[in-house]
Amino acid sequence: MRRVFSLALVLALAALPFSAYSQSDYKQLTVYTALPESELPTYFSEFQKETGIKIQYVRLSAGELLTRVQAEKNNPQASVWFGGSFDNFVPAGKAGLLEAYQSPELKNIPKEFHDPAGFANPFYVGAIAFACNTEWFKKRGLPYPTSWEDLLKPEFKGQISIAHPGTSGTSYTILATIVQMRGEADSWKYFAALNQNVRQYTKSGATPPMDVGLGEAAIGITFSHDGLKPAFEGYPVALSFPKDGTGYEIGCTALIKGAPAREVANAKRFIDWILSKKGQELFETSKSFRLPVNRLATPPKGAIDTESLKVIPYNFIWAGENRKRLVEEFSKVVAAANNLK
Repeated sequence: MRRVFSLALVLALAALPFSAYSQSDYKQLTVYTALPESELPTYFSEFQKETGIKIQYVRLSAGELLTRVQAEKNNPQASVWFGGSFDNFVPAGKAGLLEAYQSPELKNIPKEFHDPAGFANPFYVGAIAFACNTEWFKKRGLPYPTSWEDLLKPEFKGQISIAHPGTSGTSYTILATIVQMRGEADSWKYFAALNQNVRQYTKSGATPPMDVGLGEAAIGITFSHDGLKPAFEGYPVALSFPKDGTGYEIGCTALIKGAPAREVANAKRFIDWILSKKGQELFETSKSFRLPVNRLATPPKGAIDTESLKVIPYNFIWAGENRKRLVEEFSKVVAAANNLK
């Protein structure tokens, strides 16, 4: 049977914004995420409950995620990049891998966290910390490290867990922090010395604090929110911060350029939702200890405010623009990215 539409109806449909009908017609969203697997059900199930949109996701460390999006540039398989430090989004934006989108929720987020290029949307912050096994230190009567230089002490030989900056956004922040504090020449000397105390380089930045909690390492260099998680789960972990200065991350989310058209409205809706007060207050439910950036959101109990620490004036744009070069130099001078766990 032939269907006949009135001109008025056709014009009315054409005038509707894309999101007005796509959000009800298509209820799926594909996400690449760098957040730990344990947190994701909290965010994704709550988003589905509110919107009816089901999220399919692939979890990768931030460095792997960047590599995957680069490899799929001509045929993107996901619509949203969710999580990872801003300096991973800088080269992605410059390489044409991201679609410009700035959430209206940014009105509630301090301007110092905004992406001047218009690609990344910030939704949490966190500082680099030293996660320490309390039992190991108590048994030996040693103080926790309180400076980057402390990590070079001979008593920590084979006792430090850190991720590789080639795969981990956390560890790239560590690398870029030291370079910004010491300059490149001294930084390579520092990392060569630190390498003598490293137990093993891991793939993910969330692994070192768990190594510490399980007693496989005395110290894990990680973001504070990842270090707090095993501590509050009952593992013998305490955090220490370098008094000589530490770096921090602005965790972001963005649209992947060329993503499936039918998912675009859902992708924007998810980004708006995770930046909102309600989305950010789920950090309490997920026990992630991430510090929300939305001024209206209440931080989770136990989260560490970066304003209470000596954080360096970390240059995210510089770190993003120099990522490839610094990672290659690290692999050449310090440790190749192989046999990671």
